[in-house]
Amino acid sequence: MTSLDHYQAIVIGSGQGGTPLCRSLAEAGLRTALVERSHIGGTCINEGCTPTKTMVASGRVAYLARRGKDYGVNAGEIRIDMPRIRQRKREIVDSFRNGSQKRLENTANLDLIFGEVSFTAPKSMSVRMKDGTQRELSAERIFINAGARPSVPKLEGLADVPFLDSTSIMELDAVPEHLLVLGGGYVGLEFGQLFRRLGSQVTVVQSAAQLLVHEDADVAEEVASILKQDGMEVLLDSRAERVAKTGADIQLTLRTPNGSHTLAGSHLLIATGRTPNTDSLNVSTAGIAIDKRGFIKVNGKLETNVPGIYALGDIKGDPAFTHISYDDFRILRTNLIEKGSATIENRMVPYTLFIDPQLGRIGMTELEARAQKKKYRVAKMPMNYVARALEVDETRGFMKAIVDSESDQILGAAVLGIEGGEIMAMLQLAMMGRLPSTALREGIFAHPTLAESLNNLFTHFA
Repeated sequence: MTSLDHYQAIVIGSGQGGTPLCRSLAEAGLRTALVERSHIGGTCINEGCTPTKTMVASGRVAYLARRGKDYGVNAGEIRIDMPRIRQRKREIVDSFRNGSQKRLENTANLDLIFGEVSFTAPKSMSVRMKDGTQRELSAERIFINAGARPSVPKLEGLADVPFLDSTSIMELDAVPEHLLVLGGGYVGLEFGQLFRRLGSQVTVVQSAAQLLVHEDADVAEEVASILKQDGMEVLLDSRAERVAKTGADIQLTLRTPNGSHTLAGSHLLIATGRTPNTDSLNVSTAGIAIDKRGFIKVNGKLETNVPGIYALGDIKGDPAFTHISYDDFRILRTNLIEKGSATIENRMVPYTLFIDPQLGRIGMTELEARAQKKKYRVAKMPMNYVARALEVDETRGFMKAIVDSESDQILGAAVLGIEGGEIMAMLQLAMMGRLPSTALREGIFAHPTLAESLNNLFTHFA
């Protein structure tokens, strides 16, 4: 092994944590390598946030165009140009990806290497380059940001049926006639509503008794109600038993509370979770501990059980959000470059489900508050109490906040409504600043905005 193959730091994967991390390490004077298997940007830019929200925007335009007469605007016949929707998505992804790659290529002390990584020892690895050659690398510190991929469930017949995942569904050049969605989480619901708005018949199959199993039941029920209003079929307590291709149709057989039931659809989307990419990395050779699902185990400072090896982003397990991956980077930068002492313990985890209207979430659910035996009150208000929502005719959903009965601190919130993620962020800011709910109840917000709904929310305690 030559000196050219040894680095002070190697980052595996260019996701939303790995990309800024390798630049920070290099800018701090460390000879650094970033090894990426395919495209710069990781899941978020290439297969996640950026392309999906770009397509969701197209779905919302179609929805509003069909509702034009409600606003006194006659838009005429609505025609969906799926190749144009796809091309717009590709153009935005390329722009984000290429800009990020140029910044990396222009960073001093940083080598950008494209290839497939496999550990050969705790601090060394072999990289299969795109031209088929092998390159051996070693480093004093290694940072694993290799992410996860769509899971493929063990379902009888699935190996013989063409199915879609969260990546391939965005490359369709035509709108499915009838999209069957297996899974009632974020991926299944966002794509389900998107393609319903583009003109597909959509059926969502969920094995659990509610959609979004980590949310409060009233939130999940309202989400289901909204999707049904949009014309989607939602089947709960329905477990897929087998699937088969019959002519042009895909036949999905379910076990439901009422017995066996078979659905026929033109396309099948598998949205049943994510699998970490630890298997291809050969992490066992490095002695890196993983859990039973294959995710890398880390402590509060993102250290693995092997000294000098860290993991960040989705490959370490939930919560699998882009902003959490980026915060992982900030923790590592603080601890390793700035000599601080940051930790992932007790950090806030905001997130937004980008159905329309959005579901913004921060902090505890009511179920969690009850399980922790908190003394709490619930403030809950329907969105049709919000002037701005009425004015733009988007009144579906509700706002809900969990408030500590003794301190009046906001413990958590769910905002299911127009721009729910943005309203949630205001509640998060209040939580960060430890403002009592009364401060929002009495605050002066511009009228008519969605923000002023916080005045009224905290007058609606159950």
